[in-house]
Amino acid sequence: MKLAAGVEWALHCCVVLSQATAPVPGARLAELHDVSRSYLAKTLQALSRAGLVSTAEGRDGGYLLARPASEVSVLDVVRAVDGTEPAFRCTEIRQQGPFPTTGEACLTPCGIAKVMHDAEQAWRSSLRQVSVADLAASFDATSGSAALRRLSDWLAG
Repeated sequence: MKLAAGVEWALHCCVVLSQATAPVPGARLAELHDVSRSYLAKTLQALSRAGLVSTAEGRDGGYLLARPASEVSVLDVVRAVDGTEPAFRCTEIRQQGPFPTTGEACLTPCGIAKVMHDAEQAWRSSLRQVSVADLAASFDATSGSAALRRLSDWLAG
């Protein structure tokens, strides 16, 4: 399974926004992560369309999480950026070629389609169980307890 780079960027931005006390300009988020402003703007627009972030206009405008970080799952962010289409699309190749499978055998998914569907469901379930708040807590745990405080100070400065 391959995810767009925007998924990583979006997740990092959501973690940052979970620590923000005021709207954070997109340019500031791009600077923080050293990524393209225009590409990040598209990612932030996808998050906005999905209702995960809100925008504030004006001189002090920028982005805020639209709901508490504990209510935004990693799966919500993945869906906002990468869409909701399944990663595996069965094309029923078993019905092609010189020995096609026909009849009742094609009424149920083959073993390949089933295992791929089950794997995707497990993956999505795992992502659904982790919130942006959980990610922020893990960031603080792995980067030192002052890391998020430094980030908040940087955002405010």
